[in-house]
Amino acid sequence: MREFDYTKLKNRSWDNEILGLVAQIHECKGRQELYLKQKPNELEKLVEIAMVQSTEASNEIEGIRTTNTRLKQLFADKTTPKNRDEKEIMGYRDVLNTIHENYEYIPIRTNYILQLHRDLYKYSEKSIGGTFKNTQNYISATDAAGNSFVIFTPVAPFETPSAVDAICDSFNRVVDTKEIDSLILIPTFIHDFLCIHPFNDGNGRMSRLLTTLLLYRTGYVVGRYISLESKIAKNKGLYYDALEECQKGWNEGSEDPSPFIKYLLRTILAAYRDFEDRVQIVSEKLSSTEIVRRAVGYKIGKFTKSEIMELCPTIGKASVENALKKLISEGVIVRHGGGRSTFYTRSDAY
Repeated sequence: MREFDYTKLKNRSWDNEILGLVAQIHECKGRQELYLKQKPNELEKLVEIAMVQSTEASNEIEGIRTTNTRLKQLFADKTTPKNRDEKEIMGYRDVLNTIHENYEYIPIRTNYILQLHRDLYKYSEKSIGGTFKNTQNYISATDAAGNSFVIFTPVAPFETPSAVDAICDSFNRVVDTKEIDSLILIPTFIHDFLCIHPFNDGNGRMSRLLTTLLLYRTGYVVGRYISLESKIAKNKGLYYDALEECQKGWNEGSEDPSPFIKYLLRTILAAYRDFEDRVQIVSEKLSSTEIVRRAVGYKIGKFTKSEIMELCPTIGKASVENALKKLISEGVIVRHGGGRSTFYTRSDAY
C-alpha cells in the first residue's frame, strides 16, 4: 500500500492559480463572518434551501432521484420513502443534518466515517452501511462505441481499513500544526479518499459529505448557506475530469493533486460569491417587488421562478410570483413558454 504523509505538501510549489484561489477564499471567509454577525436571522433562511439542494444534487450525480414535490415532502417529514432512491435520499438528508448540527464534535477518524456511512444507508434494505468494501471495485468509463473499460483500480479490500486510518491520522497531524493551508489539505484528503474508494457503494456521496464536514471544521461554513453539491452537479463533467487526471500515478504516490485542488477551490469560491450576492439582496428593508427586481438584476440570460426564489429567501412563493407578474407588466422582464417550461429573460437583453 502507498504511504500517506501530508507533511510533504509543504514542500510542494503551488502555481499562481491555486495561490490566488486560496487568497480570495480567505478574503470571502472574512467577509462572511462579518455578514453572519450583522444579518443572522435573514441568512438563516438560506440554510433550508441549501440543505434541500445539497441532498438533491449529491444524489442526482449518482443517478438517485425523485420528484421536487416528493423531495420537499420527505424533507418536511410529511411522507415516508417509497422506493430505494428515496430511502437513500433520506439517509443523505439525515447525515447532512448531523454534520450541520454537530460538526464540531465529529472528529476525522475511521470509526466516525463508518458511522456516517452507516446512517447514509439506515433506511435502505442494503446491508452495506457502515462497513468497508469486501470486493475489489474499479473506476470505469465508456468509450464512444459503448465499450466499458477500467481507468483506475482503487485500493484492495484488505488494505482499505489501514488506508483510511492513514489518511485520517495524517490529516489530523497536519491540520493541527497549521503548517499547510486547510484549503490545500482538504482537497488532497478528499481525492485520496476517492482513490481508496473504501465502500461497495456511496463513495461519491460520502466524499461530498466529508468535504462539507472538513470545511466546517476548519471555519469555511459557506456550504451551510450555498449548496456546494449543487455546483458540483452542474459541472460534474469537470469534476470527473479533474479526478481522472489526478488518478494518474496515484497508486505509486507520484500523482499531481493540483487539478482536483483547483476544481474544488473554484467550487468553494463560486459558492462564496453566490453567498455575497444573496447577502446584498436580503440586507435592505425592501418591498417584495424591489427584492425580486434586485434579484433579476443579478441574472444573465434565462432564469426561472425557482432561481429567483433561491435569491429571495426572505419572501414566499406567492410574493415572488406577484412580483414577477408586476415586472412583466412594467416591461422589465419577458416571460417565455408555459407551465414547467416557463422561463424569463430581462428585457434589456434585446
